Amino acid sequence: MTRETEGGAADVGPQQLWLGSDRPRRGRRPAYSREAITAAAVSLADAEGLEAVTMRAVAARVGAGVMSLYSYAPDKETLLELMVDHVSGELPATGQATGHWRADLKDIAHQQRALMLRHPWLPAALATRRTPGPNALAFLERVLAVLRPSGLDAATRVEIFAQLTAFVAGHVTHETAQDRASWSAGRAAAEARYLAAVAADGHHPELAEALAAPARRVTPEATFGRFLNRLIDGLDTG
Repeated sequence: MTRETEGGAADVGPQQLWLGSDRPRRGRRPAYSREAITAAAVSLADAEGLEAVTMRAVAARVGAGVMSLYSYAPDKETLLELMVDHVSGELPATGQATGHWRADLKDIAHQQRALMLRHPWLPAALATRRTPGPNALAFLERVLAVLRPSGLDAATRVEIFAQLTAFVAGHVTHETAQDRASWSAGRAAAEARYLAAVAADGHHPELAEALAAPARRVTPEATFGRFLNRLIDGLDTG
């Protein structure tokens, strides 16, 4: 089923989008492709953020007229679908599973984190419901195979993949926000003094105990690894 968009083109459903031709059915052979348009949109989002991705801006990048883009992506939502699947192609769809599914799943999570750090707009794009395209489905197939030794049923394995992706997306969103904040050394020292004063007031014994604990590595990779271990090691397969 289709509907008319503001651009004058008919919206496309998932089957038409992913299983149909990526070329307009009518008119002369175009000088660009859906792949080129999607790559331009991804490049724009990587450089300037998701809010910078408009049909007009993408058209300017590929040297096309705005109206001609609607033959490939009738609206920004469809373009986002294409962008998400485009970068999903960077995730390995094949790989030798070790049979140790928790370790394999952690490796997959690290791959997802690396992808989202390369494309910081991706967590926000994933926050709304997306229909998985061929690249995303290929990666999902790999993850479900990795989880097979867990003994969990197929539906639960899909839920675990969704849970893992949401965790990685949330963590990367926080991580990139912290990077942008980039507190000065002086501000960090002031915060440490403040927390030490609060811990010493006798009203926050739990915080005092936490602050007195041995220091942990606070690199982004180390923090992500600790959080990930708690998530995956705590999965109940009973």
